[in-house]
Formats: sequence, structure tokens, C-alpha cells
Amino acid sequence: MARPSNSPERSPLELVIFDMDQVLCRYDLPLRLRRLAQLCGLTPEAVRAAIWESGFEPAAEAGAFDSGAYLAGFGERLGIPLSRSQWVAARRMAMTPRPEMLALVATLKRRVAVALLTNNGFLTKETMSDLFPELPPLFEAHLSVSAEFGARKPDAEVYRRLLGRVGVAPGAVLMVDDSAANVAGAEAAGLHGHVFDGVRGLASRLAQFGLCVM
Repeated sequence: MARPSNSPERSPLELVIFDMDQVLCRYDLPLRLRRLAQLCGLTPEAVRAAIWESGFEPAAEAGAFDSGAYLAGFGERLGIPLSRSQWVAARRMAMTPRPEMLALVATLKRRVAVALLTNNGFLTKETMSDLFPELPPLFEAHLSVSAEFGARKPDAEVYRRLLGRVGVAPGAVLMVDDSAANVAGAEAAGLHGHVFDGVRGLASRLAQFGLCVM
């Protein structure tokens, strides 16, 4: 007999992994593009093509560059000597924390371990205290960017490598991401998944595992 969809999962969770952009914060890429365009004298469309549509940013997210090479390459593609502080300011202005999600994570971590896994390069990890100061104390040692694992979501390997680091079996882990493709990648690696559509939907999903956060 099929188990009702609202009944508890049989495997208790030991770890919940969260994406960052569009989950823990609202991320306005067009705003970031406009700021970078102002700095370099290009159009936002040209900035997007040079960084995001050229393969440069995905390569950085998969660990192709250290932070210095990434920042230099970023500036070269925009035609300016971009400073670290300029890069940080442009990204930070596009990020608006979701207080309700930060509160949910803080409540949840009293019951199970929590981790962050975001598709980003090493520079994001190094500057996280400036970009999103609430996250380092919330996730501590389990704050990770995809570049650390030499792969990026939705590649199932990035989840396997993260779990190998923390020492938790896939069946005891839930991945929360706004991308259905990223969630499918996690499920392919044996994790449970949840496509984020708001705090209430996530609270309902966690309740299926016996974790009440609201």
C-alpha cells in the first residue's frame, strides 16, 4: 500500500542542506548586472554575455579558478581592473536576506545539522562575511561553495563529495534548492529533495520528517 504523502518519511534526517540565492536571500541578478555595467561602461546584456553566458562563471563555480585568478578574469572580461571591494559591493547589493528563512534554519539546527551548498566560486566563500554576514555563524564549518568540490549542482558528484566530507549517508539528508534541476541532481545521489517555493512549503516538507519548525 502506498504511504500517504503527508505521512512521516521512514528515514530520519540528520542533515538539511540549503541553497543560498533565492532560498536564504532574494537574489537580483539584473540589479547586479546594471551595477557592473555602470562600472565598466558596457550594457547589462554585454556583462551577462561576458561573464555568465561565456562559460566563465560556471567554470569558476566548478573550481576552475582560485579567487585571485577569478577576480582578474572577471575584470578582464569587463575591460576594467575590477577590485575585490567593487566585486563584493556589486554582488552584495543584489542580495536581500530572508529573515523568516534565517529564523527557520536557526530553529532547525537545534534538531539536526544544517549546511549550505551554493553554486559559487572561491571568492564568494572568502568574502561571505561581507556578502551575507548572517551565514557564517549560522552554518559555521558547513558553509560550502561548489568550487570546493570541483563540481557544481546539479551534478550528483558535488552532493556525494559534500556528504563524504561531513560523513552523513545520503538517505539521511534533505537538499533544499529553488532549482528543480538541482534537486533532481541531489535525488540522483540518493538524497531527499525539496524544491523551495516559500517558507510554508518547506515547513510542511520538514514536518513529513517529524521536524516542526513553525
